[in-house]
Amino acid sequence: MCLAVPMQIKNLQGDFALVSAGRFARKVNIQMLPNLRVGDYVLVHAGFAIEKIDLNNAKKTLRLLDEIS
Repeated sequence: MCLAVPMQIKNLQGDFALVSAGRFARKVNIQMLPNLRVGDYVLVHAGFAIEKIDLNNAKKTLRLLDEIS
């Protein structure tokens, strides 16, 4: 099973973005998602941002992940 984690964009750097969720931060590839902005939430899997999501979905998913961890 694959799991994508919602993360917030903190900085854009060409085809990459610095994203964070809680105390975790990482650099991810954003080539598949044009027109992203700082503050947007994306689902991250295997070092790639694979889908832009809204704040409500991000919060809900992070809450569920916290419950199962």
